[in-house]
Amino acid sequence: MEEPEAGFNVKITDDELKGRYSNLLRITHTREEFILDFINLVPPQGIVSARIVTSPGHLKRIIRALATNLERYEQTFGPIQEAPEPSGDDSIH
Repeated sequence: MEEPEAGFNVKITDDELKGRYSNLLRITHTREEFILDFINLVPPQGIVSARIVTSPGHLKRIIRALATNLERYEQTFGPIQEAPEPSGDDSIH
């Protein structure tokens, strides 16, 4: 996922511009697609705040873009301490 070229227009609604909070991510997949459910978990219940469905090839580009930006962030602001693994269901990451 490269940066958009100059002149590339992207529209965003006011509602989307606000963003969504997520403190949990559930990932499932089929042969053809990956499904990323971003969840706002406030025990005893969570709610999916956003769902992204994408192809395996595009997911690989997303992961590469995230890794590159994480590296840039840490070069600028210092290392990030990783949050501890959540307790409970091991299938949720």
